[in-house]
Amino acid sequence: MYRREFLKIGAAAALSLATNEAGAEENGRVEEFVGVLTDTTRCIGCRSCERACSLAHDLPAPDIERDGALATVRDTTEKQLTVVNRFATSKGEVFVKKQCMHCWQPACGAACLTNAMYKTRQGPVVWRSSKCMGCRFCMVSCPFSVPKFEYNEWNPKIQKCDMCAPRLAAGQHPACVDACPTDALMFGSKRELMEVARVRVYSHPDRYVHKVYGEYEVGGTGWLYLSAVPFEELGFRTDLGNTPYPEYTRNFLYGVPLALFGLPALLLGLSLLAHNDENELEDAEP
Repeated sequence: MYRREFLKIGAAAALSLATNEAGAEENGRVEEFVGVLTDTTRCIGCRSCERACSLAHDLPAPDIERDGALATVRDTTEKQLTVVNRFATSKGEVFVKKQCMHCWQPACGAACLTNAMYKTRQGPVVWRSSKCMGCRFCMVSCPFSVPKFEYNEWNPKIQKCDMCAPRLAAGQHPACVDACPTDALMFGSKRELMEVARVRVYSHPDRYVHKVYGEYEVGGTGWLYLSAVPFEELGFRTDLGNTPYPEYTRNFLYGVPLALFGLPALLLGLSLLAHNDENELEDAEP
């Protein structure tokens, strides 16, 4: 191919790509990962989010008026995809909602051998039953201990918050967000949510700690938190670092092909060299 023809083709391809991107932006088809900002200073512990979540996922709805669940710190379960816990902190009683964090680079998705745990283009991390082989690697790989297995079901599933992905596909917000009576939960793109979070922190520096949990943790998460007290007081893990968990296995995975194919080839080559040396010695003998 002549140089001029090559440059023409390259220019046409670049123009086409730029045109497609511009058209996508004009038509509103460029998507950003979405998430939810939880302002713990606004949460009153009403647990309306718990009930809404259960109803949206056809799970047993908790009796939030009489079950006394706030007496203990709870984890999510296969029957309850989000829970609200109460913490006694240095600034008094604080309520915190817990669910899947929807990591930007989810460890559960990287660990899944069949791509059953999958991060959608919109942002939610979902589980696809048709692809799951039941290995449960997603459970042990999650730094937040979120995915839960239905051990007592005849056809068990992995259960976790999916950020109401079917509702998002229909143009709705997550059920918990719509149910919150105090605007403690805000849905939007992470860029927009981070702008809101920073404005709140900078406008009220005495009301919030100067940190947005989820901005950088394990590479960033879709669920973000604001707090009036250090996050350690609210049961959050602060030892996770900022590196996405899949990055820790990247070098190992790159080395697997070398170990599987390079090492046998090396051994074969050494074997052939040794065999040739033996033949030369035999030929050299009188």
